[in-house]
Amino acid sequence: MRAAPTILHLDMDAFFAAAEQASKPSLRGKPVVVGGLGPRGVVATASYEARRFGVHSAMPMGQARRLAPNAAYLVPRFAFYRAISGQVMELLGRLSPLVEPLSLDEAFVDLEAGGLADDSAGARAVGERLRAQILTTTGLTGSVGLAGSKMLAKIASEEAKPDGLVLIEPGTERALLAPRSVRIIPGVGPATGDHLRRAGITTVAEVVEAGEDELVRILGRSHGASLYRMATGHDDRPVVAERDAKSVSVEDTFDIDLHDRLRIRLEVERLAERCVARLRGSGHSGRTIVLKVRRYDFSTLTRSETLRGPTDDPLVVREAAERLLELVDTTGGVRLLGVGVSGLADYTQEDLFAQAEAEAGGDAAEAVAVEEPAEHAAVAPAAVPTATETATRRWAPGHDVRHAVLGAGWVQGSGLGRVTVRFEEPGSTAPGRVRTFAVDDPELEPADPLPLVPGGVTGAEGAAPVVRAGE
Repeated sequence: MRAAPTILHLDMDAFFAAAEQASKPSLRGKPVVVGGLGPRGVVATASYEARRFGVHSAMPMGQARRLAPNAAYLVPRFAFYRAISGQVMELLGRLSPLVEPLSLDEAFVDLEAGGLADDSAGARAVGERLRAQILTTTGLTGSVGLAGSKMLAKIASEEAKPDGLVLIEPGTERALLAPRSVRIIPGVGPATGDHLRRAGITTVAEVVEAGEDELVRILGRSHGASLYRMATGHDDRPVVAERDAKSVSVEDTFDIDLHDRLRIRLEVERLAERCVARLRGSGHSGRTIVLKVRRYDFSTLTRSETLRGPTDDPLVVREAAERLLELVDTTGGVRLLGVGVSGLADYTQEDLFAQAEAEAGGDAAEAVAVEEPAEHAAVAPAAVPTATETATRRWAPGHDVRHAVLGAGWVQGSGLGRVTVRFEEPGSTAPGRVRTFAVDDPELEPADPLPLVPGGVTGAEGAAPVVRAGE
């Protein structure tokens, strides 16, 4: 525990929804929900206006629509969000060499390592200046927490929401934590919370009162001892600038269970391609290929295959995923598929062969030629999409378009061969006009997002993605 509140936690306010409101004047001050819009979609982010109706992250989209039927429901624009996140992370990087991103909209910063603050007054001044810079640069707001530990800094930023700053003075930790729910402590999820509740422990004060020995008896030595230290305000976890990704994965939930084996195989191939694109984007390769299948009855199966060396070859990943699929019974139907790569490295097997070739004078090249398959497996052509599928995919609600005559706008909705567009830009002072077109109108095209602030970046210029541990 530090003697000064020099650990800063930044959390952007309702990030995805706030970015959509900032780019669409007609949605400002109105409930906005961002997430998967299909019957099995979930909420990624809800604006504060939508939260008043009870909508929150990870809620099934169907439930959100029942709670807030008049909200705007939009498909995420991740390239756009990554671009804004890149701007924010750049600002954090100016404060300290130790910045630990947790996601696109959240990070810890060690102000002490940056030499910018060594007391409460200095830390508060840095935090307020950061909030102002974020607003000027992105047009969005973020909440800042300052404390002597990561746990308390995160608690403080939560208290500061929305658009505020809270500083927890060292020495006040135990009094602040005592009346709070035990779930406020990192690592205490629903299962651990339920164990503690059955033992009569629901608040942090009751955790401290129970003592370390009792917690070890209930939760085990490692978890019990850690929980006791956290409850007494002791958290010595450092801010880590490099968070190594443990895995890279992608998955899709389908609106209707898949039964056709060929369709399931094609979806696995598509997911493998997307996974490799993300793998390469993060600068990694991996040895272990993982297939995830959630069946019609919600049972979830995972199968994995470990290769001789790390790879980022889409053919290798795809063929491994297909082999794993052969091990899974999909007769009753499949509601979710996922493909992942773990055992990550920053080199590929081909790099090792190249190195060996340089050292051995070409023998390694012959080894590669011998091991290479004689011919690549044929990829079955994808089914031709229907007009409705084309409209849904090309004209996703919330995504950007440009009309040859009317200019920039965004999709309000599509269906029955038509697409409705609202023409407005981030700098507009009033809601824009609405027009409806045929989905194949030659004058209407998908477009890149416009910057929220004049001179700012767009999704097309986006920064490198932040890769989370376990993503």
